[in-house]
Amino acid sequence: MKELVEIIAKALVDYPDQVKVKETEGDKSIIVELTVAPEDMGKVIGKHGRIARAIRTVVKSSAAKLDKKVIVEIL
Repeated sequence: MKELVEIIAKALVDYPDQVKVKETEGDKSIIVELTVAPEDMGKVIGKHGRIARAIRTVVKSSAAKLDKKVIVEIL
């Protein structure tokens, strides 16, 4: 999941070198924390949160095979 979020985020932002992704795995869930440069925050969230929602949807779809719940947090 970490690699997927990182690839998507780096494609969206102006400063891809400042993209940091941290993954914490539990029994039934995975928490993915995405950190980007302050100038790129709007590009990752999008208007009315549409891009953030799309990122979460893609990650949840790919996690369905693992039978785990994925939470994507944008910090």
